[in-house]
Amino acid sequence: MDNNNEPITVWLSLSQLYSSITDKLEQALQQEYGLSLKEFSVLYFISQSEEKKLRLQSLQEMIGLSQSATSRLVVRMEANDCGALHRHMCENDRRGIYTQITEIGEDKFQRALKTFNQVLQSELQREGLQAEFASLVHRLF
Repeated sequence: MDNNNEPITVWLSLSQLYSSITDKLEQALQQEYGLSLKEFSVLYFISQSEEKKLRLQSLQEMIGLSQSATSRLVVRMEANDCGALHRHMCENDRRGIYTQITEIGEDKFQRALKTFNQVLQSELQREGLQAEFASLVHRLF
């Protein structure tokens, strides 16, 4: 049996770095805007789409949630206390549901995007992170 656990150790270390940065992003978004990282991702993907709307099925694939979890997330973001999204039926295919970002959602997203970028830059420039990351990637190959 091969006891070379180097790839596993490196992979877990990379995962830990990713999780640490993700936690900081989640904390900042939650604290400043009441947004989870998944909710921020929803706003990002929709705001980047051509017509500022996406079919729920496409959104589900982009954010990596089940159909029911995506639907619940969109319903929460559509609720009156958030108002960031608006759902509507596809005119050509009554089974298709689109979700569109509202003005409130776009404004919230733009403000959250600034915070996201600030926190991400800060974390990526943290002392020793680049060297640690480069070392881990080098050890994988």
